[in-house]
This record gives sequence, structure tokens and C-alpha cells, in this order.
Amino acid sequence: MRADARGAVQDADRYTLRAGIRSLGLDDFRTCRVPGTEIHLGMPRKLFAACERLHEEDLAIARRTPGLRAEDQPAADLELSDEAQKEQRLTQRRIFREQQEEARPRLRLQLRDAYEGGAASDWSNLLRRDQEPELDLESGEGLLESATPETYLAVSRYDLPPRTRLSVVP
Repeated sequence: MRADARGAVQDADRYTLRAGIRSLGLDDFRTCRVPGTEIHLGMPRKLFAACERLHEEDLAIARRTPGLRAEDQPAADLELSDEAQKEQRLTQRRIFREQQEEARPRLRLQLRDAYEGGAASDWSNLLRRDQEPELDLESGEGLLESATPETYLAVSRYDLPPRTRLSVVP
């Protein structure tokens, strides 16, 4: 796919480059190596926009319900009995779930709008940066890559176990 994209859009400005890539049925993905692993993941603009909108809503719910998200919880309140701590956690989860359920119908429409709008957005707008990231048509060297219209996954061929350790599953 990279070779096809390179051949179709040599020496083009970014808008022509993007249009040429899309004419091949491809899209540009924002990719990154997952820290602590040798796995690279990526997503297209429309999925990035929907995920960003979902993250914003999660933060808004957290602001309306301070201290109720799991990551905001202290390890344990030693002044409360185990039963009281359990009851407190259940109450907090119920309130947070209610907030999520209340937001769901509105959020579905907002996520759909973000998803569809993301397809037409520039990365610079989605990333809130002045400059569009460079399109890298070369970096597949040494990576075993796989892509669908919505996802990108790659691993370094050099980080795979030796052949003698691979198993064939019938």
C-alpha cells in the first residue's frame, strides 16, 4: 500500500497528496508506538475525532461528579468498615453510571457527528496544532504492518521470537 501511495502522489503538496491517497481507497493514520512495547497502533482522523469527543465527555462527567471515577478513588478509607466502603463504592458507581446513561442519547449523536466530521478535518485541526504532521510513506521498513479502514497495527519483525519458537496451530 505504501508503494502504491508513493507512486501515485510523488512531489505533491499535502492536499494533492491526501487526495491521491484517498483515490487509492487509503487514508492517512495517526500512528504511535505503544510505550513499553514494540507494537505500533494507529487510527484515521474520523476515529480519532470520535475518541477525542468521547474523552471530552468523560472529563465533563468527571467534573460534574468529582471523585466518582475509579481512577479518582483512594485505595481505602481506613475509618470506614469494609461493608461501609463497599456500600460507598456501589453508590459512587451507581451515580457515575446514571450520569453516563443520561448522556448516552446526546453523546451518540455527538460521536456520530465527530466521526463523520473527522473524515473531512485536517490533522492540524484535530491535534490543535498549527502545522499538519508530515505524511510518512517510507517508515514501513522492518515493520510487519496490517491495516483496515479503521485500524493500523504493526510490530517490528526484529522483535518477533526466533522461528524455532513459533507454533503452527491446526
